[in-house]
Amino acid sequence: EAEPEALPRWNLEKWFGYSDPFDAKIDAEMEALGEQCTKFKETFDGQLDTKLYAALLEYESIDEKLTTVLSYVMLANDTQLADEELTKRKAMLMQQYSGFSANCMVFFGLQLAELDTSSLEQQYEATPDLKKYSPFIDETRHATLFSDLSTFFACHKMLSLLPANSWEIDSEGLPPSDRRTQPYNLDQQIERALSVRAPFTGKGPVVEFYQKELSFLRFDLDGEEANLEIVMSKMTVSKDTAERKKLMKVLNDGLHDFERSAALSLNMVAGGWHVERQERGFKELRSSRNLSNNVPDPVVNSLLAAVAGTGTDLCKRYYTLKKAVLKSTQGLEEFTWADRNAPLDIGTASDTYTWEEAVAMVEAGYRQFSPTMAGMFMTMVDEQRIDVPADNGKRGGAYCASAYGSGPFQLLNFNGTQRDVATLAHESGHGCHNMLSYEQGCLQFHPPLTLAETASIFGEMIVFRDLLEKAPSKEDRLAMLMSKVDDIVNSVVRQCSFDAFEQKVHEARAAGALSPEDMCAMWGECTAEYYGKEGEVFDSYADTSHLWTYVSHFHNVPFYVYSYAFADLVVGSLYGVYQVTDDKADFESKLLDLLRAGGTKDFDVALAPFGLNPSEESFWENALEAHLGGLLQEAEELSKELGYFA
Repeated sequence: EAEPEALPRWNLEKWFGYSDPFDAKIDAEMEALGEQCTKFKETFDGQLDTKLYAALLEYESIDEKLTTVLSYVMLANDTQLADEELTKRKAMLMQQYSGFSANCMVFFGLQLAELDTSSLEQQYEATPDLKKYSPFIDETRHATLFSDLSTFFACHKMLSLLPANSWEIDSEGLPPSDRRTQPYNLDQQIERALSVRAPFTGKGPVVEFYQKELSFLRFDLDGEEANLEIVMSKMTVSKDTAERKKLMKVLNDGLHDFERSAALSLNMVAGGWHVERQERGFKELRSSRNLSNNVPDPVVNSLLAAVAGTGTDLCKRYYTLKKAVLKSTQGLEEFTWADRNAPLDIGTASDTYTWEEAVAMVEAGYRQFSPTMAGMFMTMVDEQRIDVPADNGKRGGAYCASAYGSGPFQLLNFNGTQRDVATLAHESGHGCHNMLSYEQGCLQFHPPLTLAETASIFGEMIVFRDLLEKAPSKEDRLAMLMSKVDDIVNSVVRQCSFDAFEQKVHEARAAGALSPEDMCAMWGECTAEYYGKEGEVFDSYADTSHLWTYVSHFHNVPFYVYSYAFADLVVGSLYGVYQVTDDKADFESKLLDLLRAGGTKDFDVALAPFGLNPSEESFWENALEAHLGGLLQEAEELSKELGYFA
């Protein structure tokens, strides 16, 4: 395992042009931005019916400058969470930003949402260049109220055990820079008041406290302190069931001491979500999230129903297989939750990899599919855009920040495991997506949620398939197949079980605050619903009661987790098309065009050239059977051939 200091760190200063987060240049730029925002309001408030194009150009200019300043400080803070002064610096800049944006920018989204259609059409006709912004305009007029920082940061996803700390931050009161819709808007003065108050009295400070305390957690491993990432990594790579059980107990016991902070934050989030839903008139519990994701409620409901049915059946079938294989290869006597992601102790392939080996593996996989994406990947490596080591005081998980104008940048917690290689392939796909879509401009480069994971999961899959074909034995091939199924089950079934937990918490929170014990009980119920009752497949669910406390998506982005299942199944179907396509070059060209489109195409339009339509009722059932079911069947047949499974 490589020492943290031996692994590459990103060089933010090189690309952002600041000497450090306390550079006086940042303060000067923020002051100038405040003046620019004031002038923006003076010039365009009430004038969008005649000056929309000029307003959009100025708005885009402000957005780009804000992206540069805030991206830099937030990224810098994420590798130095123990630095109190830097944390205060970030909070001060966010408060400054929230203040002048609330005072000067709120009107723009509200008035654009309310702009008369005939006025808009007249301006399109008079100013043809305005049509370039029609996707942003349409989204602003037809998407959800809740503004977030996704303008600044691209999607991320941590594989295996949990979703990582999210960059898709639901920030109460940030300016309605995008994603607004007229039916759910409140009065302009109310929106302004909410924006001004948010950094001080909204859920944001409580969630930030939760996030920080989570990063500070330390666990006792035989007298040595370890952070959450290290404990999870050790449990994931261990081939010793006794050690895995011990680590699971250490993890759950440590999280037990964190339950009050986690429950406080989750109560705050669920309570705020309930009030917002009532006041703004959202029909269903997930409606505001679905609108921000630009996905109709029925499509999401269909996805969740398919996973709760077919997905759960496949999940139980898979863990029945894994239980048998572990008994045959490791002498397992009791199949517990600690064994869920256990690697197979078969084959001759290496269990760990150096950073250089991981880079070579990802480049080779990418190059086999797309020399263009392989070149972009190596650019990110060579230009010091990746912060690699798993270091104390660093944000957990992994993400790729788009940082328009300066990015992209990846944050990893690399320990050399096979999953770390997959995570590198995944986050690098996000980076390629960003680099290709930057041509759409700051307001339109970010893809809709329904397409945001396309490059990342596809990149992960092509690297996996490349390595699978190079497996030196049938045992190695089986180990790789089951590791991949582990990942898909975690991305699809586990994420939807998270969604079910959120639903239970939010519905109960409407009647009053919940205790940590209440949340532990709900967590246990969801585990049984999606993985079977204790004894059905898993012999024991011991030491799982407090695992809900570390899932930061519940706090940062309520009801976002289903998006990982959505993306994994869509891209799994897309890869299925690729496998049966004779003209691979034509497929690559179509996929790169999809990625270049950024946020200018909805998912149905973007996926049409591939013959896919997630709006069809049968899509999710078929996707589960083909994507997860296909790999599972291959693993079952190989296990029988090797004598591990009857």
